[in-house]
This record gives sequence, structure tokens and C-alpha cells, in this order.
Amino acid sequence: MASVHELNRAALDPLRAAQHDWGEATLRRALGKVLAPEAACHLAHPFGDMTGPEQFHDRALSLLKSAWPDVERRDWIVMAGNDDHGQDWVGCGGHFMGTFLAPFLDIPPTGHLAHMRFHEFYRFESGRVVECQALWDVPEVMMQANAWPMAPSLGREFCIPGPSSGDGLFRPPRDDVMSRASKEIVLDMLQHMKRHPSQGGPEVMEMPRFWDARMNWYGPAGIGTGRGIEGFRNWHQIPFLRAMPDRGSKADQVTYHFFGDNNYCAVTGWPNMIQTLTQDGWLGIAPSGKEITMRSLDFWRIKNGKIRENWVMVDILDTYRQLGVDVLARLREFNKARNLGRINPGGGHP
Repeated sequence: MASVHELNRAALDPLRAAQHDWGEATLRRALGKVLAPEAACHLAHPFGDMTGPEQFHDRALSLLKSAWPDVERRDWIVMAGNDDHGQDWVGCGGHFMGTFLAPFLDIPPTGHLAHMRFHEFYRFESGRVVECQALWDVPEVMMQANAWPMAPSLGREFCIPGPSSGDGLFRPPRDDVMSRASKEIVLDMLQHMKRHPSQGGPEVMEMPRFWDARMNWYGPAGIGTGRGIEGFRNWHQIPFLRAMPDRGSKADQVTYHFFGDNNYCAVTGWPNMIQTLTQDGWLGIAPSGKEITMRSLDFWRIKNGKIRENWVMVDILDTYRQLGVDVLARLREFNKARNLGRINPGGGHP
């Protein structure tokens, strides 16, 4: 007999398939079937909050389809489990890909293949989605269009790959003991990470205990990817902690949803971090002393008891918004001398 988690994963299959081939009628039917009429849908800035399948389609998905007419969805992780609150979740990670032919959120079209990473988390009750928390990496699209108006990333920017193990989509039968163990490894790691800098230097995090030497940390566009512990620290953690040393001190004020699925673990939260920007060094932002919240939707893959890969998405545009920087307004200023019309490549002649 299939478990509730297998059934929930299967319930998303028609929606994922409909976004792969992207027929409008099929997509609307799939949305209406899997999302409850009053489902709360939380999307990255500037999309915001919406209710039910029609708003999700009309205010988000249709905008992408209009800009990328041949858009298709490509998942590389689909995992499921239950959190410590007794809630059942399915997490999906992948890319939207398509030919960028018309402006998308005022990002100039390129006429070329474009990709935008997504992390989506669906909360199920009685076989239907009642809540969705999703981040689309809009800055990634800006960078491909040479339209990113903010500071360059410290890490490497590229089309983020799926699991090197190739097992992100085809999950073996659920092992509850392994699923709990994967979650405990991640939770223990995060507790040790919070010890620095308030309780000592980098050694108090005991990172080699939790992270494989060949780890990849796939950060959001604007931060970028780091390879190995040193890559992670140099291109993300050091500037992040230097700017916001109180990271993790207000965990009791936010709600996390951690769940494991065999050798994978995931977390979502809206938000799941609260910290204060008190120093320089992060994203080229001057320290404002302002407290901000952050939405981080993450996946981890465990191998031989250590984390080998970590996919991290943060709502970077919302972070800038809270600090008084309208990235989309800067985008429009930065690109107002460019042609924002629709591109019609045509066949041409040899």
C-alpha cells in the first residue's frame, strides 16, 4: 500500500507534466485538481501572496508563459515527508526553461534560451494542496539578460545542476529511519553553525564533521555557488556572518518546516530567518542597522553520513525591498535605453 507521501508526490505529477508541455487548458485543469480553491500561495517578490489556482495561474505562471512562449518545467528533485508539526509536504526543485522572446517583469528579452531555478514546497491535506511556498530565481534571469543592476556575485553563477547521484526524481521506497537520520544530520549541523561567531571561531562549527570535502553549495543568483567548505565560506558564509552576526539568535520567532526523505532533507519557511544588517560585506549593501526577515527554501543530499550537495534559494529581491532598495525600479533605470519590444527571430535565409 502506498504511503501518504508517495500519494502526495503522485498527486503533483499531472501539474508537473502540464508545465512541461504547457498546454493552457491542461495546466488549468491540473491546477484546479491539485490545489484547493482557497489554497494560500506564497511566491517570491514581486509576485507576492495569492489565493487559489486561478490567481496562481493568472498572476504568475501566465506571465512567464507570455515571455517564454515555449517554456517547459524540468524538475530534478521531488521529495516528500512530514515536519515536526504533523504537516505533510512535497518539495520540488528544478528549472523553467524557454526562449526569452518578450519582457518578463521588465527584464529585456534576449531571443535565446533562458533558465530560472525554482524551489517549490506544497503542503497537503487530504490529498490536496492547501499551501504553497515557492521561490523563483528572478535575479538569475536578469543576469542572463545582462540586466542585473546590483553588485556582482562573489560565487559562481551558472545553470545549477540537479543531484550528481541522479536520484532526485526516482525515489526508492521510503525508509523512515533513514529519513529521520537525514533530518537529524542537517539539524545538528545547523545548531553547530549557529555557534559561530557568538561562541568562537570557525572551528566551533565543526564543518568537516557534517560536510563532505567535495560538497557543492548552490546559492541563489546574487550570491552564487561555492565548491568545498572553503568555497562555501569564502563566497557566502564569511560575508553573510560579517554583515549579520546575530544570525540564528531569533529562531524562536520563526516557523521552520524540516522533513526528510531517505537520503534527502528539506526546509521551507515564510520567513524562516530574522537577523540585523549591522556591518558591511554582504551583497554590496551598506549596513543600515535594520532587522530583516528572510525566506530560505533549501534541499540537502546526504551521502555516507555527510552533506554532499545543498541547494539554497533565498528571496533576494525581497531582502533588498526590506532594506529600501527597489531592484526592479533600478532594473528599469539601468535598461531604459534598451529595446524592450518582443523579439521575432524568424527563419531568415541561408
